[in-house]
Amino acid sequence: MTTTLSLEDVSAQVHAWVDAAATRPVPGPAKMLSDLLQDPQGLDFTLGFVDRVVRPEDPHAAAVELRRLAQDPPAFLPRALRRVVALGGMTSRVAPSLVVPTAQAAMRRMVSHLILDARSAPLTASISRLTADGTTLNINLLGEAVLGAQEASRRLQGVREIVARDDVDYASIKVSSIVDHLPLWAAAQTVDHIVETLLPLYLDSARSDRPTFLNMDMEEYQDLELTLQVFEKLLDRPELEQLHAGIVLQAYLPDAPSAMARVRRFAERRVAAGGAPVKVRLVKGANLAMEQVEASVHGWTQAPLMSKEETDAQYKRILLDALHPEQLEAVHMGVAGHNLFDVAFAHLLMGERGISAGEGSGVEFEMLAGMAPGQQAVVREATGTMRLYVPVVHPRHFDVAVSYLVRRLEENASSENFLSAAFELETAPDLFEREEQRFARALDRALRESSVPTHRDQDRSTESRGGMIPLGSPALPAVPGAFRNTPDTDLSTPANQAWAEQVTHRIRGSVLGEEEIRAARVDSVEGVDELITAALDAQPGWAGLGVEKRALVLRRVAGTLAAHRAEILEVMASETGKTLEQGDPEVSEAIDFALYYAEQAERLASLDEVSFTPRALTLVTPPWNFPVAIPTGGALAALVTGSSVIMKPAPQARRCGAYIGGLLRQAGVPEGVFTLVDVPENEVGRALISDPRVDQLILTGASDTAALFASWRPELRILAETSGKNSIIVTPHADLDLAARDVAASAFGHAGQKCSAASLVITVGSVSHSRRFSAQLADAVLSLHVGEPTDPTVQMGPVIEQPGEKLTAGLTELGDGESWLARPHQLDEEGRVYSPGVRTGVAEGSAFHLTEYFGPVLGMMHAGSLEEAIRIQNGTDFGLTAGLHSLDPEEIACWTEGAEAGNLYVNRGITGAIVQRQPFGGWKRSAIGQTAKAGGPNYLVHLMDASDPEAEAVDRTAGADATQEWLAAARHSDREHWSSTFAPRDVQDLQGEVNVLRHLPLPVLVRAAADATAAELTRVLHAAATVGAEVEVSLADAELMEAATASGFEAGDVQIEDAEEFSSRVPQVEQARIRLIGTADDALRHAIADRIEVALFTGAVVRSGRVEQLAFLHEQAISATDHRYGNPLPHPMDLTGGKGWLRGTA
Repeated sequence: MTTTLSLEDVSAQVHAWVDAAATRPVPGPAKMLSDLLQDPQGLDFTLGFVDRVVRPEDPHAAAVELRRLAQDPPAFLPRALRRVVALGGMTSRVAPSLVVPTAQAAMRRMVSHLILDARSAPLTASISRLTADGTTLNINLLGEAVLGAQEASRRLQGVREIVARDDVDYASIKVSSIVDHLPLWAAAQTVDHIVETLLPLYLDSARSDRPTFLNMDMEEYQDLELTLQVFEKLLDRPELEQLHAGIVLQAYLPDAPSAMARVRRFAERRVAAGGAPVKVRLVKGANLAMEQVEASVHGWTQAPLMSKEETDAQYKRILLDALHPEQLEAVHMGVAGHNLFDVAFAHLLMGERGISAGEGSGVEFEMLAGMAPGQQAVVREATGTMRLYVPVVHPRHFDVAVSYLVRRLEENASSENFLSAAFELETAPDLFEREEQRFARALDRALRESSVPTHRDQDRSTESRGGMIPLGSPALPAVPGAFRNTPDTDLSTPANQAWAEQVTHRIRGSVLGEEEIRAARVDSVEGVDELITAALDAQPGWAGLGVEKRALVLRRVAGTLAAHRAEILEVMASETGKTLEQGDPEVSEAIDFALYYAEQAERLASLDEVSFTPRALTLVTPPWNFPVAIPTGGALAALVTGSSVIMKPAPQARRCGAYIGGLLRQAGVPEGVFTLVDVPENEVGRALISDPRVDQLILTGASDTAALFASWRPELRILAETSGKNSIIVTPHADLDLAARDVAASAFGHAGQKCSAASLVITVGSVSHSRRFSAQLADAVLSLHVGEPTDPTVQMGPVIEQPGEKLTAGLTELGDGESWLARPHQLDEEGRVYSPGVRTGVAEGSAFHLTEYFGPVLGMMHAGSLEEAIRIQNGTDFGLTAGLHSLDPEEIACWTEGAEAGNLYVNRGITGAIVQRQPFGGWKRSAIGQTAKAGGPNYLVHLMDASDPEAEAVDRTAGADATQEWLAAARHSDREHWSSTFAPRDVQDLQGEVNVLRHLPLPVLVRAAADATAAELTRVLHAAATVGAEVEVSLADAELMEAATASGFEAGDVQIEDAEEFSSRVPQVEQARIRLIGTADDALRHAIADRIEVALFTGAVVRSGRVEQLAFLHEQAISATDHRYGNPLPHPMDLTGGKGWLRGTA
């Protein structure tokens, strides 16, 4: 892999080409666009115009952005576009239907040289014009996002029509554009399906008198292995052995050299057997921004190389290896790119090695249509070839070209890219030298260094060795004091694809957990008593270990869970019908709970102004829909605080709970400290729940269940995450394709059986009448492959059991004015497998608006405005998750100020909360008791009893010096924690996604019981005042009035009432929380039991603002997609302050 070419040789050739190209006229649109992008504001302006003026269907939505752009246009703006922008700024508000189409047409004209009109007559004219000088074309048909089978079929038919044209001899196609779903959990079946789908197209070409060359393209790294397998399997067919076809390889992937070698081996065998050679179109890669976002969000290593110089070096390295006469006999090369130094290098290298230029050489030079046409012409004349990559699109669907345009515009504007200097190389010697030196450095690396191995080498099959994965390994990147989320399974690797296939084969007939759950069966009240006694006996020793040793056990649990990922997936799929695709993130979540709670326990123990005492016994009653993550999280949270835990898994998920319990014991949780129990749901189960020795109950389930348990034992401390009636608002400013994708995924993941699932979509304004949105949503939903998880291609599994009365009604009965966009159907004899349903016309206040059905059915509602949509979204008893799809920053700000839910999601799906990143828990009836978000920094606080080491210094008058010092320390602590601990901030700083946990004040009723002190009341009211909470004060003792008035309350606003009077008033209180100072009597606890949505905070009063302020705050996690096609939004969302994100704006 050597050459005698010098830098001077290459530079001289480039100089000659640049000088020759400078004499060629530059088409007007290309020159205007290039000049615009040289302006410092040009790129942001152009991207904003393309994405938010050209793309929207609704002229009113486009007009809003047009007015925004008109306020600050670039200094250089082509005259025609400047007039349109100025006119739009003035008149778009009153005449959007007239102004916006004019503006859209002006921008389309400016980029018309980059994308051609796909209609037959205009395309004929364009092809004739572009090929008149001998240039050849590579046609790529663009279309709407492929969300379902209908659009995939439409796209494939469009490609077949392109290929059938007499004036088209070369076309590109991506597998992701002609197949609606690429389930990598079923890689082998997916490859077969794609081959079957593409075969007619390839046969059409092979049987034609004038075969069209078919080039298999790819964009995403995850498609690399898939595309290689499809390419080889197709061209291995005897009827295609003489077909000339090719594949794209991206040089920015470390995998490219090995992929090139693989294609060469395949091609050499093919040619040796009498078949036609194949072609590799070598590009540098144009999906870097999205690859970086994907890697950041999933916790994977970035797939592409880390620097542009590395990519440039690898590109040259592959050319050095491929451009040999003997190599070209089997593998022809397309040298694709605009960097004239690379083109000159390849051209001169061919001459050095005796490879003739021009047609028949086995080498084609390729560029993008419309980019530096003068340089394209001189290269064609010098090399004898020039093939232009030409995207085509129907004008009606021009918006689908946005992602392509974004990449092209960035290439023109980014100083890292050669094209940014393309028009100035002749007149700007400094730019020529910049590109010359970049080339020289890259060539030096290519000649000195070898290719690097793939960045993505995760192999789940090797992780189970030894039964425990160590911290700090790629599978468990977190280390003590530096929590990091556990990466999900990377299905782009062949090793993991094979591992997934093995897991699938084990699902049917799995018996994991059966032995353990049989051993855990208790059928008598006496058995429950013995079990509780044993747990209490074990607890002191466990608590006595101290936080550090308990945290160490949790970290061992994390390693054990990670090592048994395959078995956990197997038992979930076998028992609950959860697909591997849905189950894999759940395993990661369980691991994350172990690592995160270990770290949080250590942090809380380090606080010096508060002490925490474990509660002796915690009962955990998890649900069946998340049969691993939720029971693991609840149990480990209680365990790390020093509590003993009894876990009763849901009847439908007994084996899952039992298997997890076995792993906890295997990792070192002592017998008795953790106890698995399976009890019948009769008096035995009631005895377990209502035993007075149980200190607290962690429940995930229906709010009715929480109410039932509270009625059995009113004094039981219940911490519950319950139901949700969740919705996504879609406004005219949304990317409708992405919105449809996210709505479908949020509604039907795990058959709609997630408490966070979207059961409503609220369309705003014109979206309600958008054929595109409804068609894309229907296509996505109707194309879902439904069945049992033993079929790895299944996207939506069964419901957990035969639907009850409520879900049956949701699947079969329409309300007034409703109709089916997609009618659900029962698909099996047992009655568990249903196709997904979508009903339209759901009215505000109707049964479907207000009822959680917990199954595969989605309702569509209409709102005239965003404000109305927010009212509808908030108009249920629940507040768990909520979503918004809009690219308008003002709409996002309005919604985040008004949405009443614990987890908010912007321009993404609303399920799949991740530990620390999006701690999970709701508002209103979605959260019950003195609890906090699971997977968040406050969850453990509410599982322990807090006390103040200096509490004995506080007297009843709040007048002693020690008391004043204590209060001063409390005030300082409040201010410190409010400005730091509770300040909103991005918790993980991911690329392309913003995740903020904010703490918002809420109305609280402060009740000072008869044994409360003035100092305690003063301290509590200061905590409330610091966070800005609205407080009502109730006193059992009139002597505390002075403390209340000193805290800023008017005497007339403070209620004096005894315990009986206060308890009788609780059923009517408007506040969702009561902060009780002093002792809670039985009457109060019974009153609270009847109002489960009212949380009673009863902890001791402490100095620590970290603890005391929690009673006056709800947590709200906000997760927002912060990119377009991988590029940061032009209007960054300020999640730490500014309009829409200020604390105190609930």
